[in-house]
Amino acid sequence: MRPFHHRHLTALVALATVLVTATPPTAASADDSPNRRAGYHRVGYFTQWGIYGRAFPVKKLDTSGAASRLTHVNYAFGNVSEDGRCYVDGGAGEGDAWADYQRPVPAEESVDGVADAWGEPLNGNFGQLAKLKAKHPDLKVLISLGGWSWSTYFSNAARTDASRRAFVASCIDLYLKGNLPVLDGGSGGPAAAAGVFDGIDLDWEWPNWPGEPGNVIRPEDRQNFTKLLAEFRRQLDAYGRKTRKHYPLTAFLPANPATMDAGYEGREIFPYLDFATVQGYDFHGAWDAVTNQQSALRVPAGAPDSPDFSAEVAIDGWIARGAPREKLVLGIPYYGRGWTDVTGGGNGLFQPAAGPAPATFEAGYEDYRRLKTLAGNGFTVHRDLRAGHAWLFDGTTFWTYDDPAVVLQKTLYIRRAGLAGAMVWSLDGDDDNATLTKTISLGLATP
Repeated sequence: MRPFHHRHLTALVALATVLVTATPPTAASADDSPNRRAGYHRVGYFTQWGIYGRAFPVKKLDTSGAASRLTHVNYAFGNVSEDGRCYVDGGAGEGDAWADYQRPVPAEESVDGVADAWGEPLNGNFGQLAKLKAKHPDLKVLISLGGWSWSTYFSNAARTDASRRAFVASCIDLYLKGNLPVLDGGSGGPAAAAGVFDGIDLDWEWPNWPGEPGNVIRPEDRQNFTKLLAEFRRQLDAYGRKTRKHYPLTAFLPANPATMDAGYEGREIFPYLDFATVQGYDFHGAWDAVTNQQSALRVPAGAPDSPDFSAEVAIDGWIARGAPREKLVLGIPYYGRGWTDVTGGGNGLFQPAAGPAPATFEAGYEDYRRLKTLAGNGFTVHRDLRAGHAWLFDGTTFWTYDDPAVVLQKTLYIRRAGLAGAMVWSLDGDDDNATLTKTISLGLATP
Protein backbone atom coordinates (compact mmCIF):
# COMPACT_ATOMS: atom_id res chain seq x y z
CA MET A 1 0.00 0.00 0.00
CA ARG A 2 1.08 3.58 -0.54
CA PRO A 3 2.24 5.64 2.44
CA PHE A 4 -0.31 7.92 4.09
CA HIS A 5 -0.76 11.42 2.69
CA HIS A 6 -2.80 14.25 4.20
CA ARG A 7 -5.03 14.42 1.10
CA HIS A 8 -6.37 11.02 2.15
CA LEU A 9 -7.24 12.26 5.63
CA THR A 10 -10.97 12.85 5.15
CA ALA A 11 -11.50 9.39 3.71
CA LEU A 12 -9.38 7.84 6.44
CA VAL A 13 -11.34 9.61 9.18
CA ALA A 14 -14.56 8.20 7.75
CA LEU A 15 -13.05 4.72 7.42
CA ALA A 16 -11.51 4.73 10.90
CA THR A 17 -14.78 5.96 12.38
CA VAL A 18 -16.61 3.04 10.81
CA LEU A 19 -13.96 0.60 12.01
CA VAL A 20 -14.02 1.86 15.59
CA THR A 21 -17.77 2.28 15.96
CA ALA A 22 -18.53 -1.05 14.28
CA THR A 23 -16.46 -2.96 16.80
CA PRO A 24 -18.47 -4.70 19.54
CA PRO A 25 -18.29 -2.68 22.77
CA THR A 26 -15.83 -3.75 25.44
CA ALA A 27 -15.31 -2.46 28.94
CA ALA A 28 -13.38 0.44 27.44
CA SER A 29 -15.62 1.23 24.49
CA ALA A 30 -19.10 0.92 25.95
CA ASP A 31 -19.40 4.62 26.71
CA ASP A 32 -22.42 6.58 25.51
CA SER A 33 -21.00 10.08 25.93
CA PRO A 34 -17.66 10.16 24.10
CA ASN A 35 -17.66 13.94 23.72
CA ARG A 36 -18.30 14.78 27.34
CA ARG A 37 -14.77 16.09 27.84
CA ALA A 38 -14.12 19.78 27.32
CA GLY A 39 -10.75 18.82 25.88
CA TYR A 40 -8.27 15.98 25.70
CA HIS A 41 -4.83 15.74 27.25
CA ARG A 42 -2.08 15.53 24.62
CA VAL A 43 1.09 14.57 26.47
CA GLY A 44 4.55 14.21 24.93
CA TYR A 45 7.78 13.00 26.50
CA PHE A 46 10.83 15.11 25.71
CA THR A 47 14.06 13.17 26.24
CA GLN A 48 17.07 14.81 27.86
CA TRP A 49 19.42 12.98 25.47
CA GLY A 50 17.50 13.76 22.26
CA ILE A 51 19.59 16.90 21.73
CA TYR A 52 22.56 14.75 20.73
CA GLY A 53 22.33 12.09 18.01
CA ARG A 54 18.72 12.84 17.19
CA ALA A 55 19.47 16.58 16.99
CA PHE A 56 16.16 17.38 18.65
CA PRO A 57 16.45 20.55 20.76
CA VAL A 58 13.47 22.09 22.57
CA LYS A 59 13.25 24.60 19.72
CA LYS A 60 11.95 21.88 17.39
CA LEU A 61 8.82 21.60 19.52
CA ASP A 62 8.09 25.16 18.47
CA THR A 63 9.23 25.18 14.84
CA SER A 64 7.57 21.85 14.00
CA GLY A 65 4.21 22.99 15.36
CA ALA A 66 4.18 20.32 18.09
CA ALA A 67 4.15 22.70 21.07
CA SER A 68 0.95 24.42 19.99
CA ARG A 69 -0.77 21.02 19.78
CA LEU A 70 0.33 19.60 23.13
CA THR A 71 -1.14 20.21 26.56
CA HIS A 72 1.75 18.69 28.54
CA VAL A 73 5.44 18.02 28.00
CA ASN A 74 7.02 15.43 30.32
CA TYR A 75 10.77 15.88 30.71
CA ALA A 76 12.55 12.52 30.87
CA PHE A 77 13.95 11.97 33.44
CA GLY A 78 14.71 12.88 37.03
CA ASN A 79 16.62 10.44 39.24
CA VAL A 80 15.97 8.96 42.69
CA SER A 81 18.96 8.44 44.98
CA GLU A 82 19.65 5.32 47.04
CA ASP A 83 18.60 7.19 50.18
CA GLY A 84 15.34 8.18 48.51
CA ARG A 85 15.73 11.75 47.31
CA CYS A 86 15.24 13.63 44.06
CA TYR A 87 18.65 14.71 42.87
CA VAL A 88 20.52 15.87 39.78
CA ASP A 89 22.59 12.93 38.62
CA GLY A 90 25.86 13.83 36.98
CA GLY A 91 27.10 10.25 36.82
CA ALA A 92 28.91 9.26 33.65
CA GLY A 93 26.68 7.38 31.22
CA GLU A 94 23.49 8.24 33.06
CA GLY A 95 22.97 11.69 34.49
CA ASP A 96 23.51 14.72 32.30
CA ALA A 97 23.27 17.97 34.23
CA TRP A 98 25.10 19.56 31.28
CA ALA A 99 22.11 18.89 29.05
CA ASP A 100 19.63 19.80 31.77
CA TYR A 101 20.78 23.31 32.68
CA GLN A 102 24.51 23.90 32.13
CA ARG A 103 25.01 23.70 28.35
CA PRO A 104 25.04 27.12 26.67
CA VAL A 105 22.45 26.74 23.90
CA PRO A 106 23.57 28.49 20.68
CA ALA A 107 21.30 31.02 18.99
CA GLU A 108 20.37 28.66 16.15
CA GLU A 109 19.00 26.12 18.67
CA SER A 110 17.32 28.65 20.97
CA VAL A 111 13.56 29.02 21.12
CA ASP A 112 13.81 32.82 21.04
CA GLY A 113 16.95 33.00 18.89
CA VAL A 114 19.08 34.31 21.77
CA ALA A 115 22.22 32.36 22.66
CA ASP A 116 23.03 31.39 26.25
CA ALA A 117 26.15 32.75 27.89
CA TRP A 118 28.41 30.41 29.83
CA GLY A 119 27.50 30.20 33.52
CA GLU A 120 23.99 31.66 33.40
CA PRO A 121 21.78 30.25 36.17
CA LEU A 122 19.49 28.46 33.72
CA ASN A 123 20.96 27.19 30.48
CA GLY A 124 20.39 23.90 28.65
CA ASN A 125 17.06 22.18 28.21
CA PHE A 126 15.54 23.70 31.34
CA GLY A 127 16.24 27.21 30.10
CA GLN A 128 14.76 26.39 26.72
CA LEU A 129 11.64 24.91 28.29
CA ALA A 130 11.17 28.18 30.16
CA LYS A 131 11.39 30.04 26.84
CA LEU A 132 8.98 27.58 25.22
CA LYS A 133 6.43 28.16 27.98
CA ALA A 134 6.76 31.91 27.55
CA LYS A 135 5.82 31.44 23.91
CA HIS A 136 3.09 28.86 24.66
CA PRO A 137 1.66 29.92 28.03
CA ASP A 138 -1.00 27.19 28.13
CA LEU A 139 1.62 24.42 27.88
CA LYS A 140 2.38 22.53 31.10
CA VAL A 141 5.80 20.99 31.70
CA LEU A 142 6.18 18.12 34.16
CA ILE A 143 9.34 16.51 35.46
CA SER A 144 9.07 12.75 34.97
CA LEU A 145 10.82 10.80 37.72
CA GLY A 146 12.29 7.37 37.13
CA GLY A 147 11.83 5.68 33.79
CA TRP A 148 13.32 2.29 32.95
CA SER A 149 16.86 3.18 34.04
CA TRP A 150 16.19 5.35 37.08
CA SER A 151 13.52 3.39 38.98
CA THR A 152 16.21 1.54 40.94
CA TYR A 153 15.53 3.14 44.32
CA PHE A 154 11.88 4.17 44.14
CA SER A 155 11.08 1.42 46.65
CA ASN A 156 13.46 3.01 49.16
CA ALA A 157 11.86 6.42 48.71
CA ALA A 158 8.35 5.02 49.19
CA ARG A 159 9.11 2.67 52.09
CA THR A 160 8.10 4.64 55.22
CA ASP A 161 6.14 7.73 56.20
CA ALA A 162 9.40 9.53 56.90
CA SER A 163 11.04 8.48 53.63
CA ARG A 164 7.99 9.51 51.63
CA ARG A 165 7.86 12.93 53.28
CA ALA A 166 11.56 13.51 52.65
CA PHE A 167 11.41 12.28 49.06
CA VAL A 168 8.45 14.44 48.06
CA ALA A 169 9.93 17.49 49.80
CA SER A 170 13.20 17.01 47.92
CA CYS A 171 11.39 16.79 44.56
CA ILE A 172 9.37 19.92 45.20
CA ASP A 173 12.49 21.78 46.34
CA LEU A 174 14.56 20.74 43.34
CA TYR A 175 12.06 21.00 40.51
CA LEU A 176 9.15 23.23 41.56
CA LYS A 177 11.01 25.68 43.78
CA GLY A 178 13.88 25.29 41.31
CA ASN A 179 16.73 25.10 43.80
CA LEU A 180 19.37 23.55 41.54
CA PRO A 181 22.90 22.53 42.59
CA VAL A 182 25.50 25.03 41.43
CA LEU A 183 27.67 23.51 38.71
CA ASP A 184 31.10 24.43 37.38
CA GLY A 185 30.85 27.85 35.81
CA GLY A 186 27.97 28.94 38.01
CA SER A 187 24.81 27.47 36.46
CA GLY A 188 22.15 26.59 39.00
CA GLY A 189 21.51 28.14 42.39
CA PRO A 190 18.49 29.06 44.52
CA ALA A 191 15.27 29.31 42.48
CA ALA A 192 17.25 29.01 39.23
CA ALA A 193 14.59 26.72 37.72
CA ALA A 194 11.55 28.22 39.43
CA GLY A 195 8.62 28.24 37.04
CA VAL A 196 10.05 25.71 34.59
CA PHE A 197 8.06 22.76 35.92
CA ASP A 198 4.34 22.80 36.62
CA GLY A 199 3.99 19.37 38.16
CA ILE A 200 5.36 15.87 38.64
CA ASP A 201 5.00 12.62 36.69
CA LEU A 202 5.91 9.35 38.43
CA ASP A 203 7.42 6.79 36.09
CA TRP A 204 8.19 3.98 38.54
CA GLU A 205 8.88 0.87 36.44
CA TRP A 206 7.59 -1.10 38.38
CA PRO A 207 6.38 -1.40 42.00
CA ASN A 208 6.81 -5.00 43.23
CA TRP A 209 7.61 -6.20 39.71
CA PRO A 210 10.90 -6.69 37.82
CA GLY A 211 12.07 -3.81 35.66
CA GLU A 212 15.70 -3.08 34.93
CA PRO A 213 18.01 -5.63 36.59
CA GLY A 214 19.14 -4.34 39.96
CA ASN A 215 15.95 -2.52 40.86
CA VAL A 216 14.96 -2.71 44.52
CA ILE A 217 11.63 -4.56 44.76
CA ARG A 218 9.53 -5.19 47.86
CA PRO A 219 6.06 -6.78 48.26
CA GLU A 220 4.93 -3.72 50.21
CA ASP A 221 5.61 -1.53 47.14
CA ARG A 222 1.98 -2.07 46.15
CA GLN A 223 0.59 -0.31 49.22
CA ASN A 224 3.49 2.13 49.39
CA PHE A 225 2.85 3.37 45.87
CA THR A 226 -0.60 4.55 46.95
CA LYS A 227 0.86 6.14 50.07
CA LEU A 228 3.51 7.87 47.98
CA LEU A 229 0.86 9.35 45.71
CA ALA A 230 -1.06 10.54 48.76
CA GLU A 231 2.06 12.25 50.13
CA PHE A 232 2.78 13.90 46.77
CA ARG A 233 -0.80 15.16 46.60
CA ARG A 234 -0.65 16.45 50.17
CA GLN A 235 2.60 18.39 49.73
CA LEU A 236 1.77 19.62 46.23
CA ASP A 237 -1.54 21.00 47.46
CA ALA A 238 0.10 22.60 50.49
CA TYR A 239 2.68 24.27 48.26
CA GLY A 240 -0.05 25.26 45.84
CA ARG A 241 -1.96 27.05 48.57
CA LYS A 242 1.08 29.27 49.07
CA THR A 243 1.62 29.95 45.36
CA ARG A 244 -2.08 29.92 44.40
CA LYS A 245 -1.43 27.29 41.77
CA HIS A 246 -2.47 23.71 41.12
CA TYR A 247 0.43 21.32 40.56
CA PRO A 248 -0.56 18.29 38.45
CA LEU A 249 0.43 14.80 39.59
CA THR A 250 0.44 12.03 36.99
CA ALA A 251 1.80 8.49 36.74
CA PHE A 252 2.84 6.09 34.00
CA LEU A 253 1.08 2.72 34.36
CA PRO A 254 1.88 -0.70 32.84
CA ALA A 255 0.04 -2.65 30.15
CA ASN A 256 0.60 -6.06 31.71
CA PRO A 257 -2.37 -7.17 33.89
CA ALA A 258 -0.02 -9.19 36.10
CA THR A 259 2.06 -6.07 36.76
CA MET A 260 -1.12 -4.12 37.52
CA ASP A 261 -2.11 -6.63 40.20
CA ALA A 262 1.36 -6.96 41.72
CA GLY A 263 2.14 -3.28 42.05
CA TYR A 264 -1.02 -1.20 42.27
CA GLU A 265 -4.11 -0.97 44.45
CA GLY A 266 -6.40 -0.37 41.50
CA ARG A 267 -9.00 2.29 42.14
CA GLU A 268 -7.21 3.49 45.29
CA ILE A 269 -4.51 5.37 43.36
CA PHE A 270 -6.69 7.52 41.13
CA PRO A 271 -8.08 10.07 43.64
CA TYR A 272 -4.53 11.43 43.97
CA LEU A 273 -3.80 11.64 40.24
CA ASP A 274 -4.84 14.29 37.75
CA PHE A 275 -4.56 11.53 35.17
CA ALA A 276 -2.49 8.44 34.39
CA THR A 277 -0.77 7.49 31.15
CA VAL A 278 -1.06 3.82 30.16
CA GLN A 279 1.69 1.93 28.34
CA GLY A 280 0.47 1.34 24.80
CA TYR A 281 3.63 -0.12 23.30
CA ASP A 282 6.47 -2.63 23.74
CA PHE A 283 3.94 -5.47 23.68
CA HIS A 284 6.43 -7.41 21.56
CA GLY A 285 9.95 -6.86 20.27
CA ALA A 286 13.11 -8.61 19.16
CA TRP A 287 13.24 -10.39 22.54
CA ASP A 288 10.54 -12.59 20.94
CA ALA A 289 11.59 -15.32 18.49
CA VAL A 290 8.85 -14.43 16.00
CA THR A 291 7.72 -11.12 14.51
CA ASN A 292 4.69 -9.52 16.06
CA GLN A 293 2.94 -6.22 16.80
CA GLN A 294 4.34 -3.88 19.44
CA SER A 295 1.41 -1.47 19.75
CA ALA A 296 -1.77 -2.85 18.17
CA LEU A 297 -5.07 -1.36 19.22
CA ARG A 298 -6.58 -4.85 19.50
CA VAL A 299 -5.08 -8.34 19.57
CA PRO A 300 -4.77 -9.45 15.92
CA ALA A 301 -6.43 -12.60 14.64
CA GLY A 302 -3.95 -15.45 14.52
CA ALA A 303 -1.67 -14.00 17.21
CA PRO A 304 0.62 -16.78 18.50
CA ASP A 305 0.29 -15.78 22.18
CA SER A 306 -2.89 -16.23 24.20
CA PRO A 307 -3.55 -14.19 26.21
CA ASP A 308 -1.76 -11.36 24.43
CA PHE A 309 -1.21 -7.65 24.88
CA SER A 310 -2.86 -4.73 23.09
CA ALA A 311 -3.83 -1.14 23.84
CA GLU A 312 -7.42 -2.25 24.41
CA VAL A 313 -6.32 -5.06 26.74
CA ALA A 314 -4.33 -2.54 28.78
CA ILE A 315 -7.16 0.00 29.01
CA ASP A 316 -9.77 -2.68 29.75
CA GLY A 317 -7.45 -4.05 32.43
CA TRP A 318 -7.31 -0.76 34.27
CA ILE A 319 -11.04 -0.12 33.96
CA ALA A 320 -11.75 -3.60 35.32
CA ARG A 321 -9.58 -2.69 38.32
CA GLY A 322 -11.59 0.44 39.06
CA ALA A 323 -9.82 3.13 37.05
CA PRO A 324 -12.08 5.99 35.94
CA ARG A 325 -11.87 6.13 32.14
CA GLU A 326 -11.78 9.93 32.26
CA LYS A 327 -8.37 9.71 33.96
CA LEU A 328 -6.77 7.24 31.52
CA VAL A 329 -4.47 8.54 28.77
CA LEU A 330 -3.39 6.05 26.10
CA GLY A 331 0.30 5.84 25.24
CA ILE A 332 1.27 5.89 21.54
CA PRO A 333 4.81 5.10 20.24
CA TYR A 334 6.77 7.33 17.91
CA TYR A 335 9.10 4.42 17.16
CA GLY A 336 8.96 0.87 15.88
CA ARG A 337 10.32 -2.52 16.92
CA GLY A 338 12.10 -4.63 14.32
CA TRP A 339 13.41 -8.11 13.47
CA THR A 340 15.74 -9.28 10.71
CA ASP A 341 16.48 -12.55 8.89
CA VAL A 342 12.76 -13.26 8.89
CA THR A 343 11.78 -16.57 7.32
CA GLY A 344 8.44 -18.09 6.44
CA GLY A 345 7.44 -15.74 3.63
CA GLY A 346 4.06 -14.08 3.30
CA ASN A 347 3.70 -10.58 4.72
CA GLY A 348 6.22 -11.31 7.47
CA LEU A 349 3.84 -11.21 10.43
CA PHE A 350 4.11 -13.96 13.05
CA GLN A 351 7.17 -15.46 11.33
CA PRO A 352 10.47 -16.74 12.80
CA ALA A 353 13.34 -14.23 12.93
CA ALA A 354 17.01 -14.43 13.83
CA GLY A 355 17.24 -11.27 15.92
CA PRO A 356 16.83 -7.50 16.13
CA ALA A 357 16.86 -5.43 12.95
CA PRO A 358 19.83 -3.09 12.42
CA ALA A 359 18.90 0.46 13.42
CA THR A 360 20.34 3.93 13.96
CA PHE A 361 20.78 4.03 17.72
CA GLU A 362 19.67 0.66 19.11
CA ALA A 363 19.22 -2.64 17.28
CA GLY A 364 15.53 -3.48 16.98
CA TYR A 365 14.38 0.10 17.76
CA GLU A 366 13.92 2.84 15.17
CA ASP A 367 12.26 6.26 15.19
CA TYR A 368 9.16 6.87 13.08
CA ARG A 369 10.95 9.68 11.25
CA ARG A 370 13.32 7.08 9.78
CA LEU A 371 10.83 4.26 9.34
CA LYS A 372 8.55 6.46 7.21
CA THR A 373 11.32 6.70 4.60
CA LEU A 374 11.36 2.91 4.15
CA ALA A 375 7.84 2.74 2.74
CA GLY A 376 8.16 2.39 -1.02
CA ASN A 377 11.94 2.02 -0.78
CA GLY A 378 12.06 -1.73 -0.83
CA PHE A 379 9.56 -2.10 2.01
CA THR A 380 5.82 -2.65 1.66
CA VAL A 381 3.36 -1.19 4.17
CA HIS A 382 0.90 -3.79 5.48
CA ARG A 383 -2.14 -3.09 7.65
CA ASP A 384 -4.58 -4.91 9.85
CA LEU A 385 -7.36 -2.34 10.01
CA ARG A 386 -9.47 -4.44 12.34
CA ALA A 387 -6.69 -4.84 14.90
CA GLY A 388 -5.34 -1.33 14.35
CA HIS A 389 -1.68 -1.85 13.52
CA ALA A 390 0.75 -1.56 10.62
CA TRP A 391 4.10 -3.02 9.67
CA LEU A 392 6.84 -2.76 7.08
CA PHE A 393 8.38 -5.81 5.40
CA ASP A 394 10.93 -6.24 2.63
CA GLY A 395 11.07 -10.02 2.64
CA THR A 396 13.83 -10.11 5.23
CA THR A 397 13.41 -7.26 7.72
CA PHE A 398 10.18 -6.50 9.60
CA TRP A 399 9.21 -3.32 11.47
CA THR A 400 6.04 -2.89 13.54
CA TYR A 401 5.17 0.79 13.97
CA ASP A 402 2.43 3.44 14.19
CA ASP A 403 1.99 5.66 11.14
CA PRO A 404 -0.56 8.50 10.86
CA ALA A 405 -3.33 6.12 9.80
CA VAL A 406 -2.86 3.97 12.91
CA VAL A 407 -2.49 7.02 15.14
CA LEU A 408 -5.71 8.49 13.81
CA GLN A 409 -7.54 5.23 14.43
CA LYS A 410 -6.29 5.28 18.02
CA THR A 411 -7.55 8.82 18.59
CA LEU A 412 -10.99 7.76 17.43
CA TYR A 413 -10.83 4.85 19.87
CA ILE A 414 -9.86 7.31 22.63
CA ARG A 415 -12.90 9.44 21.80
CA ARG A 416 -15.35 6.55 21.72
CA ALA A 417 -13.93 4.96 24.87
CA GLY A 418 -14.29 8.25 26.75
CA LEU A 419 -10.61 8.31 27.70
CA ALA A 420 -8.69 11.39 28.79
CA GLY A 421 -6.37 11.70 25.82
CA ALA A 422 -3.11 10.49 24.30
CA MET A 423 0.52 10.34 25.44
CA VAL A 424 3.53 9.79 23.19
CA TRP A 425 6.97 8.31 23.68
CA SER A 426 8.83 10.21 22.51
CA LEU A 427 8.60 13.52 20.70
CA ASP A 428 12.03 13.23 19.09
CA GLY A 429 10.83 10.23 17.07
CA ASP A 430 8.44 12.36 15.00
CA ASP A 431 9.43 13.99 11.73
CA ASP A 432 10.34 17.66 11.35
CA ASN A 433 6.73 18.54 10.54
CA ALA A 434 5.40 16.88 13.71
CA THR A 435 3.15 14.74 11.53
CA LEU A 436 2.18 12.29 14.26
CA THR A 437 1.55 15.01 16.84
CA LYS A 438 -0.57 16.93 14.35
CA THR A 439 -2.53 13.76 13.63
CA ILE A 440 -3.24 13.29 17.35
CA SER A 441 -4.33 16.92 17.61
CA LEU A 442 -6.65 16.53 14.65
CA GLY A 443 -8.12 13.29 15.92
CA LEU A 444 -8.75 14.72 19.40
CA ALA A 445 -9.95 18.14 18.29
CA THR A 446 -13.07 19.29 20.09
CA PRO A 447 -15.85 21.26 18.40
